[in-house]
Amino acid sequence: MTPGFQSPPAEAQAPPGHGTFTVPEGRRVYAVGDIHGRADLLARLHNKIAADALNTPGFHDIIVYLGDYVDRGPDIPGVFDILIDHPLDGFERHHLRGNHEDILIRFLDTADGLDGWLMNGGRDTLAGYGIEISDIFQSASDPDTIRRSLADAMPGPHRAFLDALKIRHSEGGYLFVHAGIRPGVALDQQGDHDLMWVRRVFIDSEHDHGCRVVHGHTIRDQPQVRPNRIGIDTGAWHSGVLTAVVLEGGDVRFLQT
Repeated sequence: MTPGFQSPPAEAQAPPGHGTFTVPEGRRVYAVGDIHGRADLLARLHNKIAADALNTPGFHDIIVYLGDYVDRGPDIPGVFDILIDHPLDGFERHHLRGNHEDILIRFLDTADGLDGWLMNGGRDTLAGYGIEISDIFQSASDPDTIRRSLADAMPGPHRAFLDALKIRHSEGGYLFVHAGIRPGVALDQQGDHDLMWVRRVFIDSEHDHGCRVVHGHTIRDQPQVRPNRIGIDTGAWHSGVLTAVVLEGGDVRFLQT
């Protein structure tokens, strides 16, 4: 655990007064924050979500993953294997693209952005597919060699999963994206880059977006509940705390590892 990082409680309750936005009646949404290679935490959180749904039946259950499955953590292939081969039974599933997948897909397509990717956890993704760090530095002058090695090492279902990722998902008064939105821009005019990458201008905004945005991307010690947004990136890759928000009607609660 990073020094000074205070883990949130196992289950945190949202403060009162945030029930303006709702999900449709009979539907319940679980949204999962940034996983970053922590397959162990994803498996544990899946167990908590499955138990929660079993204990309170009668809903159509939806799970939304907010992106950043890759980089920084120890088991990126294991994360994909869980999401592809061992999904939660009976759940409607939506997988969103984060900025780290955006970097990875661009690299796989074009070999562009290697230096920036390596500085932001890409070496962990490469190592997960058996491409050693020493080999990276020996081949750094030829990014396409690394690109081809990764493309050859990555199972077809993993690449297909990446290519199928969505940018956004909506349920009632909630919008689910990886990073946030550009304040003051109509929802149907938002650019994909902002939805995956925006940070400070969104985090600092008290603007009424016309919906409540559920997002990851910006790490905080505990989930953040604001009138216009809910942030659930609790730095799982180094904190050991992977967070899911649970939305039922106008209620907001959390499940965590």
